[in-house]
Amino acid sequence: MGQILTEVLSANQAYVENFGNKGNLTIPPARKFAILTCMDARLDPAKFAGLAEGDAHVIRNAGGRASDDAIRSLVISYKLLGTREWFVIHHTNCGMETFTDKVMRNLLANSLKTAKIDATGWHDVGSGEGSGEAEFIDWLTIGEQAESVYADVKRIRNHPLVPREIPIYGYLYDVQIGKLIEIPEAIEIGKAS
Repeated sequence: MGQILTEVLSANQAYVENFGNKGNLTIPPARKFAILTCMDARLDPAKFAGLAEGDAHVIRNAGGRASDDAIRSLVISYKLLGTREWFVIHHTNCGMETFTDKVMRNLLANSLKTAKIDATGWHDVGSGEGSGEAEFIDWLTIGEQAESVYADVKRIRNHPLVPREIPIYGYLYDVQIGKLIEIPEAIEIGKAS
């Protein structure tokens, strides 16, 4: 058994021992809201948004982007589980700002091994087969943070499956100080009507 697997299973055993009555939590989130945010390991939505287990839905992907799958999850969150407010939260110093679709497609076409970044950008360091399948994926990279928050809130707001009465808030999480920074244009376009 690998070290990481051993650590995870050990941590889970300690969690089980203190699980208490969490098995009685309801499926719908108690506080009736959802957060779409980045998968970055530096972000802990439970801490920065004051969540306990069972409070809210947290949907995470690379960049916290409003992908089709993220919107699918938000619609399920509302339609079947009763959330009434949504947050889109991107963050400073995001890895999605460090490359473009073209860079990612080129890297994957050359090799499937993990790439490295230096002052000149991303580079393949491993050998092996690549794949052209990356050409068919929109990697949803980020050029400018506030603009990407706005674009994602706007996309969700204008989606035909999203009811107008759901407010959608747009924020940027500052990884240096832990603060949520409002993106006024995103808040405006995300207003419920």
